Amino acid sequence: MSNITIRAAVQADLPVLKGFEQGIIATERPFNDCLKSQNICYYDIGALIDSENSNVVVAEDNGVIVGSGYARIKQSKAHLNHELHTYLGFMYVAPSHRGQGINQMVIETLIQWGKDQGMRDFYLEAYADNIPALNAYKKLGFQASLIEMKLSQ
Repeated sequence: MSNITIRAAVQADLPVLKGFEQGIIATERPFNDCLKSQNICYYDIGALIDSENSNVVVAEDNGVIVGSGYARIKQSKAHLNHELHTYLGFMYVAPSHRGQGINQMVIETLIQWGKDQGMRDFYLEAYADNIPALNAYKKLGFQASLIEMKLSQ
């Protein structure tokens, strides 16, 4: 494996991270025909970097950013037995570095951060047809808990 390190993201990383976000969107387009055709973004990455309730991390290979992810403390739904939980998102690994366990390193780092904040419950989202992502998350112990269904007519 390459010399991979995980560190907290900083504002200077934004150009690379915004590129990763577009990579995520491009990957997810085949799974959702309702995504707008251009000029969309999912995250306010800069605000996530600055927030005390979130942790954005990057994976670096010899100083080059090759992966990302974030954890954010969120209010849980009122009917759940936990008031707060950690939501994980913005998982991306550069195509040249996939299959090396980098996503796992990022997620494990984010889960540890959540635990350090006193969290015990962790959530993330993936498209039902994105089998590689689902398999990767299952390897880490995640299991499906709620399936969102959609009808477009």
